[in-house]
Amino acid sequence: MFDYDQVTAFLGEWGPFQRLIFFLLSASIIPNGFSGLSAVFLAGTPEHRCLVPGDANLSAEWLNASIPLEVRRGRQVPSRCRRYRLEALRNFSAANLEPGRDVNLSQVEQEKCLDGWEYSRDPYTSTIVSEWDLVCDNDWKSPLTTSLFFVGVLIGSFISGQLSDRFGRKNVLFITMGVQTGFSFLQVFSTSWEMFSILFLIVGLGQISNYVAAFVLGTEILGKSVRIIYCTLGVCIFYAFGYMLLPLCAYFIRGWRMLLVALTLPGLLYIPLWWFIPESPRWLLSQGRIQEAEDIVQRAAAKNHVTAPAVIFDPIELQELKSHIQKSYSILDIVRTQNIRSVTIMCVILWMVISIGYFGLSLDTPNLHGNIYVNCFLSAVIEVPAYTMSWLLLQYLPRRYSMAGVLFLGGCVLLFIQLVPTYLNVLSIILVMTGKFGITSSFSMVYVYTAELYPTVVRNMGVGACSMASRFGSILSPYFVYLGAYDRFLPYILMGSLTVLAGILTLFLPETYGTPLPDTIEDMLRVKGIKNRNTSKSQTSTTNEEENPVILKAASF
Repeated sequence: MFDYDQVTAFLGEWGPFQRLIFFLLSASIIPNGFSGLSAVFLAGTPEHRCLVPGDANLSAEWLNASIPLEVRRGRQVPSRCRRYRLEALRNFSAANLEPGRDVNLSQVEQEKCLDGWEYSRDPYTSTIVSEWDLVCDNDWKSPLTTSLFFVGVLIGSFISGQLSDRFGRKNVLFITMGVQTGFSFLQVFSTSWEMFSILFLIVGLGQISNYVAAFVLGTEILGKSVRIIYCTLGVCIFYAFGYMLLPLCAYFIRGWRMLLVALTLPGLLYIPLWWFIPESPRWLLSQGRIQEAEDIVQRAAAKNHVTAPAVIFDPIELQELKSHIQKSYSILDIVRTQNIRSVTIMCVILWMVISIGYFGLSLDTPNLHGNIYVNCFLSAVIEVPAYTMSWLLLQYLPRRYSMAGVLFLGGCVLLFIQLVPTYLNVLSIILVMTGKFGITSSFSMVYVYTAELYPTVVRNMGVGACSMASRFGSILSPYFVYLGAYDRFLPYILMGSLTVLAGILTLFLPETYGTPLPDTIEDMLRVKGIKNRNTSKSQTSTTNEEENPVILKAASF
């Protein structure tokens, strides 16, 4: 049987060629770190109040009293969406009456902000919210903008694999990077909220597609031992680096259009990578383009200063592999038996909850106490130790208890936030970052764990279905943040409760640490509480299984 890793073993594991591919492909993930979460600043809601036009003929005293007070976060502040009826105020002003002494303002009729709003220019000079008045009756549009980005991610998740399989990993990588960069730049010239949101959806489609292409390309080119680090630390930490750049750029550029330009232009720096990143030899072989695959491996051998065989890929062996007929499986096979159905249902719930928690906490950083730029930067920095911790846990400890542990950590600290006194702002931030640490760790680990639960014959379909569930979770996450406008602690209570329940659910899944990867549905480890029943026999797949299932982490962000 043809074994690509064995045939190309003469290249070594960590030569100059592998190091170049590792760092270039990891670096291509950096823009993904700030494109999706850029809505934190692009769609930030500044403080605002009803605009009272200059021709309202009000005295300075009545002009200052024209906005009613409301209780927000335990203190009285000017209302964001209501003002006293201007006609009544003009009458009081003309009669030389004084607010509070001559007129009880609580008895004055109120009205909506009929003349628009005035916005604070601290900390933002402009956002899409202040540009198109996405406040009060239109405040639902702001979270919908972010949700539409994740709808694009959902669509991209569906089509990216098929595009990559048909047109090649390299072609799709650079085309979709161009889509992400080009449509982000077009957003700068948006003339309406609708135009901005539609373009943002296309940006989300391009973002996830280039991520998938880079991920698959790296896992197919790199050797087994390097592939593990690339999948767990390489792309994840470079994603976190991109996330760190977001608040740094936003701190110096406070207007949303110029900020978007600054976040878009780095995409042009990746054009020269076309001449350094090769196509996947594995994909070329699957397309029968043997000579092109040979040329790439020969160049890699020359770069690594090793001698390659005269003929690397035997056409006869490749033809036998291609002609081998395997039993086909459908998406229904991941719910056909009671055991695999239970695994699928629990994993779908687990992925959705983790995605809600991760993106909910990431998007909620402007609502924390203190400086929003510092809070966003801390939210990005905490991901580096989280990814490192998840890699260590996967290496040395059981999956089930590791997953449950980080989920309990993340969920419990979020539930504890509501008990922290308002004057202990620093403690609240520490608890939020601890919650982000736990949920981010679980986000990284869940791909590996899920891939180990499913058998070879349906593993791609199982992980793909769970990944789709996580997309729905990310679409819902902005609305968890939106609930904070009604109760500051409600998002934390909901996300914390769901995360703890997900941790409990994890304890019912089988343990996969130290066990062989299942090849058939009958080989799957049993879920607790599910009695062993005879199921229809299925043929063992003869597909050459990758030693590390982490390569199936096709779209983690």
